[in-house]
Amino acid sequence: MKQSRKSNPSRSGAKRRKVKYAMRLYVTGATPRSTAAITNLRKLCDAYLGDGYDLKVIDVYQQPEKAREGQIIAAPTLVKSLPLPIRRFIGDMSDVKNILSGLEIKSGPAADSSGKSKGE
Repeated sequence: MKQSRKSNPSRSGAKRRKVKYAMRLYVTGATPRSTAAITNLRKLCDAYLGDGYDLKVIDVYQQPEKAREGQIIAAPTLVKSLPLPIRRFIGDMSDVKNILSGLEIKSGPAADSSGKSKGE
């Protein structure tokens, strides 16, 4: 009796979906460190992830319950919830090498539709 094999989309050459990052950045108002963290993280995400991320900025002064729910003890704090595993980063997000390593991003900056890296 012959066994039929169902095709596996990941093996059959189907396009792989781009990884979508889900992140929350907890900040404390408009302090210099919070402002720097937002700016640095947005630049990094735009350069390396293109449109493959969802970033929510949460001001812990305006939404203290979100800080409690997220067990945030310092700010600014970045929490990457997807893809797993969950990772946390504290500080102004200026150490690009550390952030890229923690987010497990191994490729270079994302290219736009013209083939040029963003920021060129």
